Amino acid sequence: MNERFYSLPKEKQQAIINAGYRVFSRNSYKNSPMSEIAEAAGISKSLLFHYFHNKKELYLFLWEKCARITIDFMTRYGCYSQGELFESMERGMRAKMEIIRLYPDMGNFTIKAFYETDPEINAAVQESYHRHFNWKADRARISFNPEQFKPGLDIPMMYREMYWASEGYLWEMVQRGNVDVEQMEKDFTRLMEFWKSVYLRKEE
Repeated sequence: MNERFYSLPKEKQQAIINAGYRVFSRNSYKNSPMSEIAEAAGISKSLLFHYFHNKKELYLFLWEKCARITIDFMTRYGCYSQGELFESMERGMRAKMEIIRLYPDMGNFTIKAFYETDPEINAAVQESYHRHFNWKADRARISFNPEQFKPGLDIPMMYREMYWASEGYLWEMVQRGNVDVEQMEKDFTRLMEFWKSVYLRKEE
């Protein structure tokens, strides 16, 4: 990226960023022309290429910005400092729903980017995702009290099962082409209540 982008007034930077999120969130990477992003941002296509050398560079810049905002929100919501697994998950859900409400195009972009099928983009997004989020998740898991779970529970398998279920749900939402935030919140709340009934130790 050309560092001159950061010399632009904040409003102009935000206009370009918002235009990128809007166009990329409504189309696949392949079907999102830079000309459409430039038009939405109110600048020429040549100027957009002056700030971002190619479409991939812009796309990954937007993805990295999403990752930083998500980590910031989840940290502020206390997701990484809980001793109870489902309390951490519920805080994480509230943080992510708040992001989607505040930045609807960015929220949709994040979900679509995670499932982008273009091989070059997919590899870069997945590498970034694991770099940003796995160490946070691993640190959080260390603080979870194992006594909260049923005796003999295969905890690593429980994590995988919940991860796979969440991924499958998000994939279905992407395929429908419409991310309904209110419905997502309701569905994940019900899912967590089910997991609690299955995995948590019953109070005596």
